[in-house]
Amino acid sequence: MAERRTATLRHRLACQLDPALNRQDGLTPLNAFITLVIIIGIVMAVLQTEPKLYQGHQHWFRFSELLFGSLFLLEYLARVWTCIENDSIKHRWQYVFSFLALADLAAVLVAFSVYLGNGGILLRLLLLIRIIRLARLGRFSIALDCIIEAVRSRGYELLISAIFAGILLLASSTLLYLVEGPHQPEAFGSILRSAWWAIATLTTVGYGDVYPITSLGRFCAGLTAITGVCIIAVPTGILASAFSDAISVAKERHRKLPKILEREKD
Repeated sequence: MAERRTATLRHRLACQLDPALNRQDGLTPLNAFITLVIIIGIVMAVLQTEPKLYQGHQHWFRFSELLFGSLFLLEYLARVWTCIENDSIKHRWQYVFSFLALADLAAVLVAFSVYLGNGGILLRLLLLIRIIRLARLGRFSIALDCIIEAVRSRGYELLISAIFAGILLLASSTLLYLVEGPHQPEAFGSILRSAWWAIATLTTVGYGDVYPITSLGRFCAGLTAITGVCIIAVPTGILASAFSDAISVAKERHRKLPKILEREKD
């Protein structure tokens, strides 16, 4: 009887933690709480990099690290305990050495390292590893799978777009080097120097730190800027279409899953 109760409790907790076992739409209450804790932890990690905020409030930041570290440790232990509820995991060690489990453990160790006063700049930056943990919660993991599937299914089209973008980058850098190089050697004195301007222009960022001053150079810059819009639009459209298809497939699988499980039980 005790073993049955333990198994039932473990299964319920697993359904709250593992989106693959939970057939409900949206975040589970426990995943929603964990998401909130991770977001607050990320905000605190960002705030403590500001010296004016950190100085004089060190004890509050260290207490928050102890609190978050304790919560993350409890979550990590709960995931290790419930991982065998997932049919794809045969043994707990298989989960412990998985990438996401190691990311969870790293977040715990870094949090306690900072609390104990051993957290340097690198360790504090590693606190942002919690961002990775957001991708595994609830339907975020399904969305991440859809993004990966979208990129994989359109890999050839994206490769062609990347090659085309590289050709345009080299062409515009070379052109501005030839046209503007004699007039602005510091900014366009080599193809590598011109490449910085070409990247900023083709991606429509346009920092404005370097720009052509000759009429021919400005004409070439205008063509580069117009071409840059096309470069951004093509892969964006490809990914948007692929992501929409992947979402539709995921929804269809999620809709059919209960029926498949019922057939297997029968």
